[in-house]
Amino acid sequence: MIKGFTTCLWFDGKAEEAAEFYCSVFKDGKVGRVARYTEAGPGPVGTVVTVEFEINGQRFVALNGGPEFKFDEAVSFQIDCADQAEIDYYWDRLTDGGGQGTACGWLRDRYGVCWQVGPAELIDMVTDPDPEKAARASRAMLGMVKLDLAALRAAHAGS
Repeated sequence: MIKGFTTCLWFDGKAEEAAEFYCSVFKDGKVGRVARYTEAGPGPVGTVVTVEFEINGQRFVALNGGPEFKFDEAVSFQIDCADQAEIDYYWDRLTDGGGQGTACGWLRDRYGVCWQVGPAELIDMVTDPDPEKAARASRAMLGMVKLDLAALRAAHAGS
């Protein structure tokens, strides 16, 4: 039986740098095996092909696959944060070095990977059985780039 899965992320020559960056952002991150090209090719001998790493218990492989493919918003990683300090931490770290926020808690990091950084309680707010509360929280979220937990809570409460 297969246990879990590994997410493969395709980079253009920055796999090792990206893996080290992600492991520095997430407190439990760790880099694993690094595979390098041999004389069999197709890359230059000694250059990185893949880097295994783990963050938040999820396994990843960073692959130096070349320029053919780019990341887009069709795939993103959600970070459910406990409070505003955690939202700020992940937002600031993931946008550092050239990343940028887009909308509604979404950002694209310096490598082009998309992330959703927001409070764990947001889903409860926008799916509240009271349609007025859900609508207020949704409207507030839609007007933000980086999410502001206090403003979301206030909108949800109607204050």
